[in-house]
Amino acid sequence: MLTDYQRKVLRILYNYKGGRRRFPTIHELTVKTGKYKPDVMAALDALIAAEYIHWDDKSDTSNIVILEGWEREGERPKVDRTPPSGNIDYWTEY
Repeated sequence: MLTDYQRKVLRILYNYKGGRRRFPTIHELTVKTGKYKPDVMAALDALIAAEYIHWDDKSDTSNIVILEGWEREGERPKVDRTPPSGNIDYWTEY
């Protein structure tokens, strides 16, 4: 399961490539995320380890290949879908 920051970096990479036809530089990632370069590099390394991206030549971010643009379905946190407690009939019936 990806952390919020790793998911944010993945979505920035995916959307940036789709919108601007190129990947953001490391500096642009630091600006977009508000984190420092070591944090960005750690998130990119985690995305490589989890096989969301492939990045052999780490000299430039233009060499990144996105393998999956979204978090995998089985790894997403589960949301409890229980109906709210209380009497909402009053508000929906009148």
